[in-house]
Amino acid sequence: MTLGVNIDHIAVLREARKINDPDPLMALGICAQAGANQITIHLREDRRHIHDEDAAKIIASSTLPVNLECSINPDIIDIVCSLRPHRATLVPEKREEVTTEGGLDADKYFDMILNAINKLKKHDIEVSLFIDPTSEAVELSEKLGAQWVELHTGSYANVYAMRYSSLPHTHHSIEALKNLSRTQLDQKLELAYSCIVDAANLARSCGLKVAAGHGLNYQNVSTIVDIDTIEELNIGQSIIARSVFTGLFSAVSEMKALCKR
Repeated sequence: MTLGVNIDHIAVLREARKINDPDPLMALGICAQAGANQITIHLREDRRHIHDEDAAKIIASSTLPVNLECSINPDIIDIVCSLRPHRATLVPEKREEVTTEGGLDADKYFDMILNAINKLKKHDIEVSLFIDPTSEAVELSEKLGAQWVELHTGSYANVYAMRYSSLPHTHHSIEALKNLSRTQLDQKLELAYSCIVDAANLARSCGLKVAAGHGLNYQNVSTIVDIDTIEELNIGQSIIARSVFTGLFSAVSEMKALCKR
């Protein structure tokens, strides 16, 4: 299974002081040497971490393919077309969110997504849609002409954290899950996982390539790796968090080892 390393959180650390250090560009060679297969970045409308100049330098300099996540805002799509990354992954955005909270609503925004896909394809940019793991979302992705889908694994990751970590006992507890018993959490975890499996299998049968990501870490990734219809994972926060203590090369290498089937 291939591994895309999302380096947005290096830029998050830089923006904490509004200076030029650490520079996300410096991560490219280390990620490549450590076995990463792709670099993933998100050019948000609010530019809260990756900036336009970051994206341009990373795409121009990376020896690995660059997967540029972006909204379907036409102005953003124009920028992506000018940057010419290997792939564009269309994601939903809310200004107030801490991180992407769910998949694209392909039904509600069908025409906008279709326009974005057509424009990106005209510039020879491969297109992926970041979707919830549902049959409806997969079928709409095929209808829209996407080449990839990336399945949002956030629900699975949230339940896993509540079941197997100290999260239930902290102020970061997930409100909708914190009062559930272990048996109930086990049931929810099984359901969340089965939704990912079913969506991945359906997407593959539709001729779509399948990636997955969001909330995946060193503890919960192994069962996702076992899904043989998923061929790529995009992981960021947990790798960058571990790199604070182990160094980026080691953090990427460890995750890459976990991605081996």
